[in-house]
Amino acid sequence: MAARSALHAKPSPRSTAPTSKLFRNPQVPFAFALILADSILVSLIIAYVPYTKIDWDAYMSQVSGFLGGERDYSKLKGDTGPLVYPAGFLYIYSAIQYVTGGEVSAAQILFGFLYIINLGIVLVIYMKTDVVPWWALSLLCLSKRIHSIFVLRLFNDCFAMMLLHASLASFLYKRWHLGLIIFSGAVSIKMNVLLYAPPLFLLMVKAMDISGVISALAGAALVQILLGLPFILSHPFAYISRAFNLGRVFIHFWSVNFKFIPEPLFVSKEFAVSLLIAHLVLLVAFTHYRWCRHEGGLLNFLHSRFLSLKRSDFSNSSFKILKKEHIVTTMFVGNFIGILCARSLHYQFYSWYFYSLPYLLWRTPFPTLLRLILFIGVEICWNVYPSNAYSSALLLCLHLVILWGLWSAPSEYPYLDNKAYKEKRKEK
Repeated sequence: MAARSALHAKPSPRSTAPTSKLFRNPQVPFAFALILADSILVSLIIAYVPYTKIDWDAYMSQVSGFLGGERDYSKLKGDTGPLVYPAGFLYIYSAIQYVTGGEVSAAQILFGFLYIINLGIVLVIYMKTDVVPWWALSLLCLSKRIHSIFVLRLFNDCFAMMLLHASLASFLYKRWHLGLIIFSGAVSIKMNVLLYAPPLFLLMVKAMDISGVISALAGAALVQILLGLPFILSHPFAYISRAFNLGRVFIHFWSVNFKFIPEPLFVSKEFAVSLLIAHLVLLVAFTHYRWCRHEGGLLNFLHSRFLSLKRSDFSNSSFKILKKEHIVTTMFVGNFIGILCARSLHYQFYSWYFYSLPYLLWRTPFPTLLRLILFIGVEICWNVYPSNAYSSALLLCLHLVILWGLWSAPSEYPYLDNKAYKEKRKEK
């Protein structure tokens, strides 16, 4: 009887809750289906679509010079020019060369796994925020250009963005120090990740006390120092000037945006300064009127943080828990502003913000049909080759419409109240 009663005993509600919740959320099984389907698609692309030679040989030449003992960044070159990426790039591609023997076909398989890992991380971010409907997650798998960037071009942007997304996922789990270390690793591969730095710093000041902010930034700086140490000790000026060159001028022909601008104006310092001013103005405007709106604006927020510092009030009670949606929205919008104001966007730069597009579109008050039209329009512009004045102008217009939608969307309270936070902790 005891055995029979044990067999018929009902499992406790606590033990069945996670399983039932998992199956009630259509995003979870749909995300797994997307990963499986995209894995098959990536395999077919690698098997049947010809590889496009662009930067791979240059990467391997630069890595060979590094492995050969060269530590002067000014002497590390490839057939596309000198090395312009920080030291993390060299370590990553040295490992790739070791694993693949420099063979493109083997590297494509490795980048195929990288694509799927990155997609999985992005899907976790989307499911943690629950902003985009489950069916719209499929948009993350529908870009011809993104598949090409990962498995047909093998760009270093792929590793940089995968680490960026991993750092963002860490922030959602309130692992700020770990996230900053991963973020710094992403910067060490390609500096475009710094477009996320202004919104990230704001979020850190909101989420942590001053000692936490300083220690997290110190950890990120330490990563850069350790990775660059062999070059800093031998040729510091060459390393810093080459790896962190913020004044590079890209070729007008390869740009996807601002192609309608005449080349003399496009490469001029005046145009670059104008875009920088626009970038800063937009960041300040969004920070004051959107991201710090519920704190009374940027100045009031900074004043409150200064007062807490003056009182040496570093208790956890003085810092609220940020909503996951606020973290992701702030990060994605801040980066999108940088994309909008970038003087030149090459085709691989699409990976810098593609994975945020569905999220950003569903953060606007636009109807679903318009969101889909905007998404398709952006994708079409990035697949026009070579880009022209019309596709470039259309891309700028689409970006401006998206930015307007983000600006005009209702502002939500950025913090979790204590009751809601405790309930979420109990669910876990």
